[in-house]
Amino acid sequence: MNQSVSLKEATWVWCRIAALSFGGPAGQISVMHRILVDEKKWVTEDQFLHALSYCMLLPGPEAQQLATYMGWLMHRTIGGLIAGLLFIVPGFVSILVLSIIYALYQQTPVLAGLFFGLKCGVIAIVLDAVNRIGRRVLVNRFSRLLAAASFVMIFCFALPFPLILVAAAILGAGRARLVGSSSSVSGGSENAATDRSSQKQASVEKPLAEVHAGRLSHPTTGRALRLLLTFAVIWFAPIRLLSELFGPQSVFVTEAMFFSKTAVVTFGGAYAVLAHIAQQAVENFHWLQPGEMLDGLGMAETTPGPLIMVVQFVGFMAAFRSGEFQSSVGAGILGAVVTTWVTFVPCFLWIFLGAPYVERLRGLPTLNAMMAAVTAAVVGVIGNLAVWFAMHTLFERHFTVRSWALQLLLPDITSIDPAAAMITVLAVVACFRLKVGMPGILAGCSVVGLCMKLMG
Repeated sequence: MNQSVSLKEATWVWCRIAALSFGGPAGQISVMHRILVDEKKWVTEDQFLHALSYCMLLPGPEAQQLATYMGWLMHRTIGGLIAGLLFIVPGFVSILVLSIIYALYQQTPVLAGLFFGLKCGVIAIVLDAVNRIGRRVLVNRFSRLLAAASFVMIFCFALPFPLILVAAAILGAGRARLVGSSSSVSGGSENAATDRSSQKQASVEKPLAEVHAGRLSHPTTGRALRLLLTFAVIWFAPIRLLSELFGPQSVFVTEAMFFSKTAVVTFGGAYAVLAHIAQQAVENFHWLQPGEMLDGLGMAETTPGPLIMVVQFVGFMAAFRSGEFQSSVGAGILGAVVTTWVTFVPCFLWIFLGAPYVERLRGLPTLNAMMAAVTAAVVGVIGNLAVWFAMHTLFERHFTVRSWALQLLLPDITSIDPAAAMITVLAVVACFRLKVGMPGILAGCSVVGLCMKLMG
């Protein structure tokens, strides 16, 4: 493996990942794994899964934070900024354009057709993600039981996402003490002993991130305080400026404060917080009409980038309708920028602050066991996201079964969309049977969806 990979080359790879980051966190994680671990071999399986486990414990979009972590691991702060920002930019531009079209025209048959097919193709990508990660992670009975229990707890009982991961970590630590080892959850990954012995090998045999990880400086209290101060200024200075320019009661300041609070409690990603945002946006702030939140979610699901980008649509529509600018579109653009800013600034803080500690502790057996258990539970969570996405793509109506602790969301079978089902089946066959690449699947499904919509 050539270790002279430049920041420029890595940047182009992050551009490629960003352009293919469809399918919500499951699909996005699959894209990163396929390119960084399988194709480029810049990151080891162990490093990828360890970072993924940490990111799943954080508030905010786990896929974007994972990209930031991987970029930081390979090229320090500048690498993390490039990877994290590029992961956001395509989705931001796409949703901004769609928000403008939506606000001005509401009906866009061509785009609706393209997105209709694209969503069906994304189902196949998400299923492929579950399959790929599951095969590498669920290598023993304990890990498979954890993944299954995680799926059941979140899908059938709506158990809080952080609670599931904390419980998995405790079980992993307890099992490590009982069996006297920190069993790895990935079949081909390196354990701590292998990591130590591999340091004796020539650096040319190591993945790029392994070489860079060895050069990381020890995290210090001074560094942590500087980061906190820097990000506090970056985060809140624009809010103070907006308050001075438009007044503390303006829609821009209201958006900034609301989504700042949301950014620190969005454990479990976009799906976990959508109900809260929708309720506040519709019933409290009256930014959206009922049903428009789903339109925004459709934009976020069918464009590259994190699903939490749906908040950008909310921010745009709120400012667009506020009447605080002479130009409604200009107000909407500023609202979208403000909302995106306060949503993602904390994501970079969590990574730059915590990743050095996570990397330094990666060799501890008990911690390895805890993170391995969390990673197994994450497979169940990704499986839940895949099922959630498929149900909302293939069925128009859903209902919830409630009985004691049971809280099970099920589709109304009679509301199935035959066209969506047909495109999804074709996409699954192309992905798993014909081994068609991701760009081909997404492009093909988009064309088929467009044709179906135009033909009525």
